[in-house]
Amino acid sequence: MKGKIIGLVVSIILIVGLAISLVFGIRLANKSSNPSNNPLYKSSKGIAAVCNPTDYKDVCAQSLNTLSNNETATPEDYLQVAINVTIDAINEGIAKSAYIGQSANDSLNRMGFQDCKELLQLAIHELEATSADIRSSNAYKISERINELKNWLSAAVAYKEACLDGVDQRDLKELMTRGLANSTQLISNLLAIVSDMDQILDKFDIKRNKTLSYRRLLNVGSSKVTLNNGYPSWFSAAERKLLGRINTNNPNPNVVVASDGSGQFRTISAALAAYPKNLQGRYVIYVKAGIYDEQVLVTKDQVNVFMYGDGPRKTIITGRKNYAEGVSTYQTATLAVIGNRFIGKSMGFQNTAGPQGHQAVALRVQSDMAAFYNCRMDGYQDTLYAQAHRQFYRNCVISGTIDFIFGDGNAFIQNSLVIVRRPMDGQQNTVTAQGKTDSRETTGIVIHNCRVVPEQKLFPIRITIQTYLGRPWKKFSTVIFMQSTLADFINPAGWLPWSGNFALDTLFFAEFANQGPGADTSKRVRWKGYHVISNPRDALRFTIDPFIQGNEWIPASGTPFLVGLKH
Repeated sequence: MKGKIIGLVVSIILIVGLAISLVFGIRLANKSSNPSNNPLYKSSKGIAAVCNPTDYKDVCAQSLNTLSNNETATPEDYLQVAINVTIDAINEGIAKSAYIGQSANDSLNRMGFQDCKELLQLAIHELEATSADIRSSNAYKISERINELKNWLSAAVAYKEACLDGVDQRDLKELMTRGLANSTQLISNLLAIVSDMDQILDKFDIKRNKTLSYRRLLNVGSSKVTLNNGYPSWFSAAERKLLGRINTNNPNPNVVVASDGSGQFRTISAALAAYPKNLQGRYVIYVKAGIYDEQVLVTKDQVNVFMYGDGPRKTIITGRKNYAEGVSTYQTATLAVIGNRFIGKSMGFQNTAGPQGHQAVALRVQSDMAAFYNCRMDGYQDTLYAQAHRQFYRNCVISGTIDFIFGDGNAFIQNSLVIVRRPMDGQQNTVTAQGKTDSRETTGIVIHNCRVVPEQKLFPIRITIQTYLGRPWKKFSTVIFMQSTLADFINPAGWLPWSGNFALDTLFFAEFANQGPGADTSKRVRWKGYHVISNPRDALRFTIDPFIQGNEWIPASGTPFLVGLKH
């Protein structure tokens, strides 16, 4: 008993001590955003121009004032300094997470703090990618690279938020939120600066061809793409030859996985462990028909992986890790994909924990420019975790109950079947739960030309158990259902609040040209953030190219796609 009391006292001291340090550590971040109160903001016209679009102008001004010779600094100079300061702040957050995590009172929260370290390091990786892109560009090229920069910065926001989402212990979550407050504001400022780059360049009097602006909205809905024989210019001849066969005959694999021992490897994880150093082109893994009971991770360094099977009901990766049994949501994924430009084809991914497992992810995707074709994701709560970056799903099946398509990535789901399953008694179904926390993020979920239907077990009671298109997980939650068929079991209100009035004015939920008995919008919610889109021109901005820049990379995946709206 004495030992327990001593341990409790030590934990209290740790928490109180950290709370005091955080109060003083984030005093700057809580100051007024009024630039007139900050003499640093007045010290440089360059700082004024760069910080003007930000929400936290005082934080911005103080972070940029470290730049020497700021009167002659370029926009690239200011961006580099802002990124470096943000990286430093996140590194401080990593140190704080290790310190705060010592007071976690259970294994689940201790796991959450371990996840924090990994997620915040991934956020730093996104910022480093942004910095590298800026170093290789001049001001004109930065203006043309806005989509890429915002993509990486949005991912940094997603990882930072995922860190906080993984901590359930209320007092420690509050401390961690305060510990990351400066990082939150600095990343938000970066997004604001990049989003307003055209206006900032004007203030620096940098000349550029404005007709080539990154906004590219004049070609929305057009099938015309500037490619080299159907592929981006950076794609090698060998890759064009390889991917030209994806839609018809599958390419020759680098390795074969077979559970019966007829391939080089019996497990997918072993095949990934053999990923070659200094890889040129694709690493192609053919997974023969079979049930693969393993947790598979495609790491950050394993880029350009193309994994295909014998069909989504024949080649299946399965697992049952779940939140109810003490595993963080982030770690429950049966397949987790981080390495960029992943292609998955003709495979199934499932989490069999059942509805009683609560959060239990079948597929977690952080890979930028990831494409899934003819795949199946089966689970209950939190089936598909579209965590970060641009993702495309075509001719897929996605099943689940609560929030089963969720995350803060740019997820575009097209020509797919969304199956709502029977939840536990007393529960309701919500198809989506999107996690956008900053209004300038490029993220959201688009479900285009799909069918939303009940599974066979739900069908007899489909009207009794309430099913909604989604609910707002975060303040700026963004979801669009368009040109899809909604079965009769969709609740007439369409959308479900998360908690009280949270996010109802700031979310963006929209429907456009849906059909079927569940598509009637006459009794939908009357929230400020809900929209029924009637003009096709307004819906075009949620199509493949403007939403995920799909024309630039989906052709290289070999995945078919509809560029604009269905006619």
